[in-house]
Amino acid sequence: MHPQNTAQKPLLPSFLMPASAPQVAASAFIAAGAVVVGAAEVGPESSIWFSSVVRADINRIIIGAQSNVQDGCVLHVSDDFACIIGDRVSIGHRAVVHACTVHDEVLVGMGAIILDGAVIGARSIVAAGALVTKGMKVPEGSLVLGCPAKVVRALTPEEQHANQRLALKYVESSRRFLAMGYGVKVES
Repeated sequence: MHPQNTAQKPLLPSFLMPASAPQVAASAFIAAGAVVVGAAEVGPESSIWFSSVVRADINRIIIGAQSNVQDGCVLHVSDDFACIIGDRVSIGHRAVVHACTVHDEVLVGMGAIILDGAVIGARSIVAAGALVTKGMKVPEGSLVLGCPAKVVRALTPEEQHANQRLALKYVESSRRFLAMGYGVKVES
């Protein structure tokens, strides 16, 4: 097979590196072994944990304040969609969050996958192992589970508040790791 003629549409319409470098708040925690590259912004008191990758090479990644990206996660983008993470969001171990929007105080469970163009409403829970398909819109305060994911019910006010508490727990944990010298500086 011969490669198709791509002269009319470039395969890589925008490549933001090396012109764009990460912008990491001074109070953020980036664990040793985590990778943050490209047009990524990490907000105040947010944390990127061990072996996670935040790769903003062809579009932006914005992580709000007091959010946490737990061990082994992958955050990436597409040409058409940035990856926007709100404030006090917890992204569980080994989750993949790709080219989507996750609003404030959401819990993304361990091993969950959120695909391009999806929008997760504030104070929702995406259950462990869920597969949120391209373009899915999740209303605020929802419990989402399954593969493919479906909204199964509204969360109680207590369940919604627990998302914020978990995020704040990670802020406290990251302060302790910083004090022990586990944080690294990301080149801007």
